[in-house]
Amino acid sequence: MKTLITLLAITSILSACMPSAAEHSKALQSSTERETTVGLVQKEITKGMSQAEVASVLGSPNIVSKDKNGLETWIYDKIATEVSYSASKEGLASILIGPRASGAISQTQKTLTVIIKFKDNAVEEFSYHSSKF
Repeated sequence: MKTLITLLAITSILSACMPSAAEHSKALQSSTERETTVGLVQKEITKGMSQAEVASVLGSPNIVSKDKNGLETWIYDKIATEVSYSASKEGLASILIGPRASGAISQTQKTLTVIIKFKDNAVEEFSYHSSKF
């Protein structure tokens, strides 16, 4: 009985020392950056905006080029993978008879491409395409 109590105490102490899921989430870079979405583009980007204003909303583009008419073109190409995982363990039984776990995983890919054309350093036109699969 003393051995079981000692084992449970050690397990509790070790569990308390482990970082929580919230702490791990805070450490991820993507959670601290502003997410680029279709809604953000629709709400914030307007014809006539300056390049500086666009950069402050969307950040730096992935590609900068000129189109066939000589208009400077900024392309934002974003790809995201969302992964969800759910797992369960059998509490005290896993300590006594060994770990038994079950779980499920789901993965989704999202893409967003934004194309902005500038004339005289102001937005002349813009378009976007979003997909999720």
